[in-house]
Amino acid sequence: MADALLFNPHTYDPAHFDPETRRLLRATVDWFEERGKRKLIEDYRNRAWLEDFLAFSAKEKLFATFLTPAAQAGGDGDKRWDTARVAALNEIFGFYGLDYWYAWQVTILGLGPVWQSDNAEARERAAQLLDEGEVFAFGLSERTHGADIYSTDMVLTPDGDGGFTASGSKYYIGNGNAAGLVSVFGRRADVEGPDGYVFFAADSRHPAYHLVKNVVDSSKYVSEFRLEDYPVRQRDVLHTGRAAFDAALNTVNVGKFNLCTASVGICEHAMYEAVTHAHNRVLYGRRVTDFPHVRRELTDAYARLVGMKLFSDRSVDYFRSAGPEDRRYLLFNPMTKMKVTTEGEKVIDLMWDVIAAKGFEKDTYFAQAATEIRGLPKLEGTVHVNLALILKFMGNYLLAPAEYPAVPRRLDEADDDFLFRQGPARGLGAVRFHDWRAAYDDRAHLPNVAVFRGQADALCEFVTTAAPDEEQSKDLDLLLAVGQLFALVVYGHLVLEQARLTGLDEDVLDELFGILVRDFSAYAVELHGKDSATAAQQRWALAAVRRPAADPERSARVWSRVEELSGAYEMRP
Repeated sequence: MADALLFNPHTYDPAHFDPETRRLLRATVDWFEERGKRKLIEDYRNRAWLEDFLAFSAKEKLFATFLTPAAQAGGDGDKRWDTARVAALNEIFGFYGLDYWYAWQVTILGLGPVWQSDNAEARERAAQLLDEGEVFAFGLSERTHGADIYSTDMVLTPDGDGGFTASGSKYYIGNGNAAGLVSVFGRRADVEGPDGYVFFAADSRHPAYHLVKNVVDSSKYVSEFRLEDYPVRQRDVLHTGRAAFDAALNTVNVGKFNLCTASVGICEHAMYEAVTHAHNRVLYGRRVTDFPHVRRELTDAYARLVGMKLFSDRSVDYFRSAGPEDRRYLLFNPMTKMKVTTEGEKVIDLMWDVIAAKGFEKDTYFAQAATEIRGLPKLEGTVHVNLALILKFMGNYLLAPAEYPAVPRRLDEADDDFLFRQGPARGLGAVRFHDWRAAYDDRAHLPNVAVFRGQADALCEFVTTAAPDEEQSKDLDLLLAVGQLFALVVYGHLVLEQARLTGLDEDVLDELFGILVRDFSAYAVELHGKDSATAAQQRWALAAVRRPAADPERSARVWSRVEELSGAYEMRP
């Protein structure tokens, strides 16, 4: 029996979407399945550029349908920016290979500054390019400065006719070899400070655009390119001044969310392979999955993966319901990027401990997954950057809840236009949240939810009685340990909300919260060992350590769900 919680191409039917979305998602799955596993792996090993995939996407108008906001759709009712279906496609691409997802992801980033722009001509051009099957690129980072928006060596010099010539290099720019439009961030030579920032549209086929190389050894084309006196006309200018700065950050807000569901897809495919291999292998006269440690590791991997899906899916609802008065997504967004992707690493590691050398074999998807899962926590800002970001929300989230209407599941056919009018990228410390305790109270009868709730309450006590002082607040190493503890409370909150909305089996939910109890205890011990931790903080940390509520019968029931994954899916050879 297939597990309904995991994506399975053999049984996939996204009936909750409209007919055209449903058709396109199913057509994408069928395209990959028809190619088969051998071709999928060969292209990955040979670092083949994705021409056949992009041809399929162009033929089906896949990117055009999913990535054109309704305002630019020309009356086409199937085109909209719908985060729910964007997330569904992320999962599918992750399931088959991160190279495919990456071409899509950097197209999303490249479109961000365009869809936020008041430049109607540029928006129309982008919509036309999407219709023609083109991909896009986001020219922000540089070899010397990384993605430091405050520093850029892409310089625009006025040409005397109302335009500019742009010169400089960009580094680590996906799709830079083929993009019909590259959104490039730079600064004016004649204007100092933030007022001099400019976002402009460039074409990778222009003679003044010089492709230097692919900086990675992969099918992903992660380019270095150089502009030499590239002509930037007024119609190419997307944003100037502070608006260009905000467009960069808000684009990353849109794009970083996609990493979570890509991670989910990778882990799902790898799990089918790992469980099938382990369950059908006999060592020392016993089936591998009869060993207690193997069952624990695979059960933990499964429960963590379910948690990844629950948190990611619930985050979609907050994205789609966001507005000027509700910016809760600004916390849940870095959480999807930081927490879900690092959970993905743990899921792969747990399975790899079980299948061992099998995970290196060249005819497995797992070997590819084990490599690619490492990249997602490192894209769109490191884990550390996103942990530091979520700390800005901790006080209001834990201690100062506000009243909000309940956010429903958002699977409706709406255009998420607010994502392209987010406004100034500041004021994070003023964002308010609904009371996280309600979700925990709803499942207080589950033993591990109750134990974890006690740890969450203890964190509130820490914030009010032992929080880092002014000097400690300069110690990012200590703050990041606190951030990990806070992240777990937020993670559990949305997991519980989604579990209620979907009727998740309570055995799985309680098993997952047993893992979260262990994780919280581990981070508390880590905080205890920090060089700058005060005596009060050390006492608090040890007092926050808890033992999960063990229940062998519950664990056995969850294991039976894992066991059923054996043979449930195998990609066509």
